[in-house]
Order: sequence, then C-alpha cells, then structure tokens
Amino acid sequence: MSEVFSTQKVWTFFKDFFSINLGMAVYSFGWAVFLLPYHITTGGMAGLAAIMQYATGFPMQYSILIVNAILLALAWWQLGPKFAIKTAYAVFALSFYLELGQDMMTDDAGNLVKVLEEGQDSMACILGAVFNGVGIGMVFLTGGSTGGWDIVAALINKYRNVSLGRVLLYLDFFVIASCWPLFHEWRMVVFGYVTLVVYTFALDMLINSSRQDVQFTIYSSHYDKLCEAIRNKTGHTMTLLCGEGGYTRKDMRVIVVIVHKRESVTVLRLIHEIDPAAFVTQHRVEGAYGLGFNAIKP
Repeated sequence: MSEVFSTQKVWTFFKDFFSINLGMAVYSFGWAVFLLPYHITTGGMAGLAAIMQYATGFPMQYSILIVNAILLALAWWQLGPKFAIKTAYAVFALSFYLELGQDMMTDDAGNLVKVLEEGQDSMACILGAVFNGVGIGMVFLTGGSTGGWDIVAALINKYRNVSLGRVLLYLDFFVIASCWPLFHEWRMVVFGYVTLVVYTFALDMLINSSRQDVQFTIYSSHYDKLCEAIRNKTGHTMTLLCGEGGYTRKDMRVIVVIVHKRESVTVLRLIHEIDPAAFVTQHRVEGAYGLGFNAIKP
C-alpha cells in the first residue's frame, strides 16, 4: 500500500511540475509575443510590472520576483507550504520564461518584434489575453498560483465561494486605470480592459470546465451490479431510492450518482454493458460539494 501511495505522490509531483512549466511558458508566450511588443497592459502584479517596464525600461520579470518575495511569506502562513512552494516555483518559472521569451523576440536593434505587424493591436490584445488566461488556469489547477494578486485571490477563494476570475477582475480594475496618469493614452486603458475581460473569461472557462459534474438518475432492475461497477470504476458512491412503476406498479430501485464530467462516458458504457434496457437521465450539476468533490466554503 505504501509503495502504491508513494508512486501516486511521485506521479502527482511530476504532473504538477509539468503543468506549472507548461502554464508559465504559455503565459509568458502571451506577454512576450503579443502584449509587450504592442505596449498592452492588463491587471494584477504582471500589469503593474509591465507598466513599470514601459515607463522605465526595468524588466517586468525582476519586479515580479521582488514583490512576490514578500507575498510568498503571506502565502506560506495562510495557504500552507504546499501552495507556497508551488507558487514560488511558478514565480521563478515565470521570470525565466519571460526573460527567455523577450530575448527570443528582440531584434538586433533591441526592440521587441511585432509578429502581427503594425496596426494589429486588437488581435494582439485578444491573443495575448487568451494565452494569459489559459496559462494561469493551468497553474491554478495544480493548486499553485503565479504570485502577485493571484495569492490575494486564492486567499479570498479559500474562505468564500467566489470565482477566481471574478476576484481577479475586481482587483485588477484599478491597476489598468493607473496607466492613464502615466501615459495619458486612452488606447492603453481600453486595450487593458479588453485584455482583462478576455483573460478572465479564458481563466474561468478552463477552471470551471475541469470542475463540471454530472448527475445520473438510473432506472434499472440490475441496480446492484450497476452500483458495484460504478463504484469500482469511478470511486464514487451513490444513493438508492425506492420507487414504483407508474404503469406496472412494481417495486423498483432508482440509482442517483454524481460523477465528474470526464467520467460520464465511463458510466454510460457501464450501463450499456450491464443493462442496455435501462432508462437513464443525465443532468449538469452546477456545484457538488463533499467527499470526492469540492470543499464546502461558508
């Protein structure tokens, strides 16, 4: 048992390690290729760091490292060492990929290359925001964050059942507006808000799609075999309801089981194998809380 448990821990570690690196690479790609060359900002610590880079030339990756050194101490205290360690690694990975991406996109004159050519600010804004949202979402799914205000969002999400993307949206609103007194350019403000909206939408889509659950209501005379098969294959338990056929007036059992969306195909295949004549309804569940699902938050 301990050997299996250790193997699972090792597999989980490498899976999280890969996801964090891939997420940070995707996030940095959005910045280096689409946002920074067109002087587009967004919210959060990365947005502030980008504004500082536009104004002073100080690389945003160094600003991110300095500020997160303080915030990581708070994360260790409130969110535990597991979150803090993953976040610390994500911050270092972000800084590394940001520097690597900017080096690769810098021409001989020292300017960032605009791969979409001049006048394509709108497309750069959309593409950069999508890459940012997907990249951060991949890191969030491992239980870590990219640091900065993501730590604040994670703290709020720990105690309140609020969407991560919505928390970030509230926190980032004022960051984007702060670039107006510095640059006096409405273009940056408008594109900043567009980037924020698209980025938040992509983040929520990725996070929520991974947490979608499905409820099956199964009417079958082979309920005992179905219960055993579903429990063995998915690890989820179920509830048996006593019912009566409206036409036959025969006693029957109704299975109610909630599984993750990715497991719905497995359940349907099991039903087809054991009782093809079963009557089944499938419903989308907006939230499932308890053992095997999300924790209940006041």
